[in-house]
Amino acid sequence: MEKMGKNLRRVLMGFLVMVVVMGVGTEGAISVNSMKQIYRVNKKGPYLGIVVPNSYEMNPLLQTPSFVADDDFPYFDFAGRRFRIGKLETKNVIIVMTGLSMLNAGLTTQLLLSLFRVNGIVHYGIAGNANPNLQIGDVTIPRYWAHTGLWNWQRYGDGPEDELAFESGGDYTRKIGYLKFSDYNNHTENVNSTDNLLNNVWYQPEEVFSVTGTPEVRQHAFWVPVDKHFYQVAGKLKDLKLEGCVNSTCLPRAPMVTRVERGVSANVFVDNRGYREFLYSKFNASPVDMESAAVALVCYQQNTPFIAIRALSDLAGGGSALSNEAAVFASLAAQNSVDALIGFVAFLYS
Repeated sequence: MEKMGKNLRRVLMGFLVMVVVMGVGTEGAISVNSMKQIYRVNKKGPYLGIVVPNSYEMNPLLQTPSFVADDDFPYFDFAGRRFRIGKLETKNVIIVMTGLSMLNAGLTTQLLLSLFRVNGIVHYGIAGNANPNLQIGDVTIPRYWAHTGLWNWQRYGDGPEDELAFESGGDYTRKIGYLKFSDYNNHTENVNSTDNLLNNVWYQPEEVFSVTGTPEVRQHAFWVPVDKHFYQVAGKLKDLKLEGCVNSTCLPRAPMVTRVERGVSANVFVDNRGYREFLYSKFNASPVDMESAAVALVCYQQNTPFIAIRALSDLAGGGSALSNEAAVFASLAAQNSVDALIGFVAFLYS
């Protein structure tokens, strides 16, 4: 079934190109010239897709000698994105920057998979840290990713035993759990309220529509697994040497690459100790970011192998009371994520 789906996608792309070559008009969303360029790129495929959120995470990769841009066709611009074509550790790759947020990450990943012959996706970048056993500079590779920004916000007065709005129809669930705002009230000597008008928010799974399923028949997914083979290969990175200093500021120990159980994403920059501790205690989350789960969900629906590599730039909401450590260590974390990516690609095709 998986092979049939991939073959069908290639047949459809070939048909579109044939229509263009035969001279059919240019009224569609993809111009004749663009289709010819896509066809030209795909002739050299398949590719490993490299998806990165921001320029400060992408630039160290573009500057490394391990990446060599294609001589004939170094990039293709489409829909506000630049798809950079070349080789990383001698493997054909297409690198694309998504921009901040779940929407940008999901949209860009879908474009990458729809336009090009891509047989796997590696997402990388920096992240906040929710795991007190890890430190800044460490590179985490989770087995599962979840989007923790899809909520059912329960009305004030209702509690855990009360059915959520639209729960009976299967739209929402209480199976994953909730955040109770009154657990984080700021108690003082004179005020010891156990109530909060914000009440509870219940975490929800995403609706997904798999390419191997029936169109318009939804499934649900909260914890999305990475590719088993990719995850196994990532275990070989445990001895990789990583940077531990920014100028004269050095970390307490040398950073390491570690596979962890879970990572979470949402359209929220978490710089709050209380929420960080909740994410770790409730979900056993280590990296916390704004894109990885979106990439994971698109790949899950498109039946494409996926893994995410995230280097920790700060303890979310922790460290100095004056500033977030990411201001100091973001560049180090970005470089460590690039080093881990290059090492992963080398092991993947060795």
